[in-house]
Amino acid sequence: MKTEHDRGATLGLRDDELAFYDAVHQNDSAVMKLGDDVLKRIAQELVDVVRVNATVDWDRKEQVRASLRRHIRRLLTKYHYPPDKQEAAVQLVMQQAELMAAGVAP
Repeated sequence: MKTEHDRGATLGLRDDELAFYDAVHQNDSAVMKLGDDVLKRIAQELVDVVRVNATVDWDRKEQVRASLRRHIRRLLTKYHYPPDKQEAAVQLVMQQAELMAAGVAP
């Protein structure tokens, strides 16, 4: 846990942002095309998107989940995230959001 916190500090990201950064950093073409700075910005904005859209019991309501997925896709498209693995990134971000909501991830 300390290692993850230290890695986040090195990258200039909070723990919650680091989880989303890891989700979008999985795509090698995104890393090459966008670079770390843009991926960090995406992670920071993803935290905001999840916090704004994650209402009570959001993880059990498909309509709210669909809306959150749409917001995530729009954010990735805004930054020209490569579409080849965009859906996988959306799924990873949703998993991180669920963990964050459950209090498992910071």
